[in-house]
Amino acid sequence: MAVIDGEHYVPVVVSALAELPYEFVAALFAGGTEKLRGAEGSDGYGVPLVSSIEEAVDAYGPEVVVDLSDEPVLGPRERFLLASRALAAGLPYVGADFRFDVPAAEPFPLPSLAVIGTGKRVGKTAVTGHVARLLARDREVVVVSMGRGGPPGPEVVEAPPTLDDLLAFSRAGRHAASDHLETAALAGVPTIGCRRCGGGLAGATFTANVLEGARLAVERSPDVVVFDGSGAAIPPIAVGARILVAHDLDSGLNPYRALVSDVVLTMDDDVAAAADALGRRAIRFDLRLRPAEPLAGRRAAVFTTGPAPVEHLEEVVFCSRHLSDREALSRDLQSVDADVFVVELKAAAIDLVAEAAAARGIDLVLADNEVIAPGLDETVLELVDLAVEAPARDNSSQ
Repeated sequence: MAVIDGEHYVPVVVSALAELPYEFVAALFAGGTEKLRGAEGSDGYGVPLVSSIEEAVDAYGPEVVVDLSDEPVLGPRERFLLASRALAAGLPYVGADFRFDVPAAEPFPLPSLAVIGTGKRVGKTAVTGHVARLLARDREVVVVSMGRGGPPGPEVVEAPPTLDDLLAFSRAGRHAASDHLETAALAGVPTIGCRRCGGGLAGATFTANVLEGARLAVERSPDVVVFDGSGAAIPPIAVGARILVAHDLDSGLNPYRALVSDVVLTMDDDVAAAADALGRRAIRFDLRLRPAEPLAGRRAAVFTTGPAPVEHLEEVVFCSRHLSDREALSRDLQSVDADVFVVELKAAAIDLVAEAAAARGIDLVLADNEVIAPGLDETVLELVDLAVEAPARDNSSQ
């Protein structure tokens, strides 16, 4: 199918439809009237006109969307939205100098759910941990986590790693705050750590060992597998359901991520409204820092990567938000005076904060980000029930 507009003369478009190496079965008229003439109008293109990509898919079964439009009818934001709808419908989206393909997704035989995000530091790993703990109440759960600091081969973490374990990893040159270690330590479920490199606009990666990690998960025969995305990258697995943790649905192909998800979690009212406009249910959530063990009145210095509130912790005498800024974090560590360090298991948590605590003989307590989201638990349980009953989806919404 073609995407056309009235800023091109009709004969120019008709000629292009004939010249291009496609058999056009329908066209979406995107708007514009400057070059249209009376009865010739938008009806003279020689192919049926549709009002949406979804209508074309249902009525004519196109295999690709070819964008013959241009500014001012379709600017970047509008084009990305159309491309998102095409990809969600399972169709490549092609322009004069670009092409977007639906990210590949391998079949997966077990009930599964993926938690994906629109970027880094949006709360995705916290949501993954929350979902895993919820499901583990009465199910065997395995989490498959992909990250930019994951191991060279899929790593099965059977039991929550201790602080000594994490320090040993770090001293051996490993990234000891990788997402899979965070999930294993704080959610307490078996976790398989994987790595990836690169991230495309639609969530594909250049390299990843997630498929190998997924095979290890299948060998364990759990009741449900939770796949944890990485930043805006999507696990290349056909899952039964998806949860999107979103901070923005206007940029790039983020609408695609919403369209292939069943529910959108967000802290932002505008994002919730955008999800609703895309036909996706939105749930508002907040994060609250939760130490993994009682602070027992000790003066606490908190180290985080983000804005999770700490005001509810009466013991806090110092708070650094610089876990991902090593230079600023080093300055904070030099000046802090506390009885205990409380740290998120992210970024430089182990190689800087935990090492500083060990050098000074100060206790260190890991902290989780508690997810506060009314209605989330019921939604997750519904999604998992559907994932058990229905076949898995690929990276389209079809």
